[in-house]
Amino acid sequence: MTAAAPSLDVVAIGNAIVDVLAPSDDAFLAEHALTKGGMQLIDAETAESLYADMAAGKEVSGGSAANTLAGLAAFGKRCGFIGQVCDDQLGEVFAHDVRALGIRYDTPAAKGDIPTARCLILVTPDAQRTMNTFLGASQFLPETALDLELIRSASILYLEGYLWDPEQPRAAMRAAIDAARGAGRKVAFTLSDGFVIERHRADFVELIEQGQIDILFSNEHEIQALAQVDDFDRAVATFSGKVPVLVSTRSEKGAIAVVDGLRYEVTAAPVAQIVDTTGAGDLFAAGFLAGHLEGLDVHHCLELGAAAAAEVISHWGARPEQDLQALRAKLFG
Repeated sequence: MTAAAPSLDVVAIGNAIVDVLAPSDDAFLAEHALTKGGMQLIDAETAESLYADMAAGKEVSGGSAANTLAGLAAFGKRCGFIGQVCDDQLGEVFAHDVRALGIRYDTPAAKGDIPTARCLILVTPDAQRTMNTFLGASQFLPETALDLELIRSASILYLEGYLWDPEQPRAAMRAAIDAARGAGRKVAFTLSDGFVIERHRADFVELIEQGQIDILFSNEHEIQALAQVDDFDRAVATFSGKVPVLVSTRSEKGAIAVVDGLRYEVTAAPVAQIVDTTGAGDLFAAGFLAGHLEGLDVHHCLELGAAAAAEVISHWGARPEQDLQALRAKLFG
């Protein structure tokens, strides 16, 4: 039986997080034994202690996959999100922000004492962001919370590697992959961070080897960690023949994509001033996927990703502030 035509462009599963961004310096990071530019998981007690020591900041809804959907929605794409908040104030903030973007969000809020997730992001003057994440309710997303019909209704299922770490969401994402592939849809996966790869490399390699991933997103360090080599080109070659579309960002060196064995490259888009690199990879994925959905050639997809990433690093926060449709028009007319 032929699957029905998709009614949505992308449905994503990811952490439902509220970001708290604040300026910092290297001395503060050292005082709190934080690895600059990295991401660590923290417990509720550490989250409270670190939050109390942080400078005044800005609270905005975040989460890697949700940020990507925010970019896609800004490009005019039809999106849905699956992720769990608690029935608390931050949970209401997150749900309101996502729905205000026109993104469908129906996942029931969890009841109980485990609060909505939050990510404490310290931004140093060189625009590096050091993330400290308390996963809260998001890490207990159960398989029963999935809307399988919603997943089957989208052209692409987009999965956030960060959420692979907890057991319950991992099981939910496996079920989501089965539903998407059973409906003839594509599955996109972002590796998210080195620590996730360190803990779940075998799972990710197995998904790739089994042909479960159609579009793989990474940065330079993540793809090398996945391949367990120190050379970027060797890492790309390890997996480029195993996924139809492999995309890897390289910060100021631009980005590459390998599609059906052909390699494409773009330079980084110019930025007047880099303010905050939070969300750069998320918005790159948004731009690339927007172009991919529109049938643009691979080079143009990369350019759109680079432009979206450049927009988000030019200001605080991981959600776009400029009109991305206008940005696209400026690029391609």
